[in-house]
Amino acid sequence: MLIIRNQIDFYMKKLFFGVALFLGLSSIAAVAQVNNPLVKDPWTKAQLMQPATLVSILKNPKSVKPFIFNIGVVEDIQGAKNLGAASKKENLENFKSALSSLPKNSSVVVYCGCCPFSKCPNIRPAFLAMQEAGFKNGRLLNIPTNIKTDWISKGYPLK
Repeated sequence: MLIIRNQIDFYMKKLFFGVALFLGLSSIAAVAQVNNPLVKDPWTKAQLMQPATLVSILKNPKSVKPFIFNIGVVEDIQGAKNLGAASKKENLENFKSALSSLPKNSSVVVYCGCCPFSKCPNIRPAFLAMQEAGFKNGRLLNIPTNIKTDWISKGYPLK
């Protein structure tokens, strides 16, 4: 009986160690993917919208306004709908739901601005969701540093 108990304890410890190792390596891989400069971003240069371009669209009363989604935890720019951090599953699902009610040819702009693009946990899942939903006119607002530097300090409009 003691031998069987020792064997069970041994295998349980191995199992626990294996699970802990797997979870640790998965976390490291997720962080490495966001912070790794060798990982290709899912957007092209053509899919980046410059802040000044969006401001000119917002200020022009004759222009067709895009659907703007704040998928981060930052201040809302003029006309944006705040859905919360897209790194959280429920917020990403809310974003997908919002997209599902729009025509596929709609102009859609997503942004975060919580931190530099290379570290942002929100823009990649949201941008990929927009692509997977079939939006050909989907753009990522080019806020490479953060919203304070790339939008607010330039006097661009907030809500």
